[in-house]
Amino acid sequence: MPLDKKVFITQTLPEAASNFLKENGASVEMNRSFEPLSKKELIKKMSGVGVFITLLTDNIDKEIIDAAAENEVKGFCNYAVGYNNIDVNYAKLKKIFVTNTPDVLTKTTAEMAWALLFSAARRITESHNYVAQKKFNGWQSTLMLGRDVSGKTLGIIGAGRIGTAFGLMSAGFEMKVIYSDFNRNETLEKKINAEKVELNELLEKADFISLHTPLTNDSVHLIGEPQFKLMKKTAIIINTSRGRVIDEKILAKFLKDDKIGYAGLDVFENEPDICSELFSLPNVIMTPHIASGTVETRDKMALLAARNAADIFSGIVPRNNVW
Repeated sequence: MPLDKKVFITQTLPEAASNFLKENGASVEMNRSFEPLSKKELIKKMSGVGVFITLLTDNIDKEIIDAAAENEVKGFCNYAVGYNNIDVNYAKLKKIFVTNTPDVLTKTTAEMAWALLFSAARRITESHNYVAQKKFNGWQSTLMLGRDVSGKTLGIIGAGRIGTAFGLMSAGFEMKVIYSDFNRNETLEKKINAEKVELNELLEKADFISLHTPLTNDSVHLIGEPQFKLMKKTAIIINTSRGRVIDEKILAKFLKDDKIGYAGLDVFENEPDICSELFSLPNVIMTPHIASGTVETRDKMALLAARNAADIFSGIVPRNNVW
C-alpha cells in the first residue's frame, strides 16, 4: 500500500483497524468520539483522504458522494454488515467503492437474538428487577411464569447468513422451524427440516418470530398493524435486524393491550430515539444495538473494514464490495 494513502475513520473504532492500516503503510486519522460528524464536517475531512471507514450512523448521501468524487475519494468501507446508510447506487455511478463487513458477525448476532428470545420467554429482566427491588419473599407456584421454548414453532423472517445461523442454533430445542424469504434455504431445510412458508402463514403459526431481514424500501414497516393482527396473543417477536422493519408505535400498542406476548428489541425505528410508550411496558426487553457487540467480533469487523480499505489502495476490487 503506497505511503501517501490516508484513511479517515469517522468514529472511534477498535484499534485493530488503525494498527493494520499503519502496519501496511497508510496514514490514519480517527474521529475519537462516538458522535457522528455532521455533513459539513465530513466534507471538510475529504481533502487528501483516499478511503473513509464509516459507521451506520453516518448518512452518506448524494451530496457527500459528490464531494467525495471531487476529492478523489476511492471508497466508503462500512463498519457493519448493513449499508442502508449509504446511497450505493449513486456511489457506483461515481465509481466509488462501498464495502461492508459480512460473515464475521453472523454467529455473534444470531447468539444475541437467542439471548433476547430466552430473556423474553423466561421474563429475565422482569425477574431480575423483582429480586433487585427486594420483592422476592420465597417460591410461589405462579410467580413470573414464562413460556417454554423447546418443542415450539420458530418463525424466521429473512433466511440469509444471520437468519440461517440463528435457525441452526434451534436444533437442540426440537423446534418446528418455518421461514419466510424470497429464496429457498436448502441448508435450513436439510439440517433442521425447516419449511419455507409465506409471511402471513409464518405470522399465524409461529410462537417465536425473529427478524433477520435487511432494510430496503420493501421492508420498511414489514411488520405493522395487519401483521401484528395475524400473530398469536402469546407470540414473542425478536428484532436484531433494523429498527424500521417494525412499526414501533403499533408494536407498543399491541404489547400494551396484550395482543401479543412479548418483544425483544436490539434495534429501533428512529434510534437513538425510542417510542416512549415502550419504556413503561413490562413485556418488552430492550438492548442498545449490541447484537454484534463482543470484543472478538468488533475487532474482526474493524480488521475487515481495514482490509477492504487496503484492497482499494492496492488497486483491486475490495473483497466486500456491495455493488
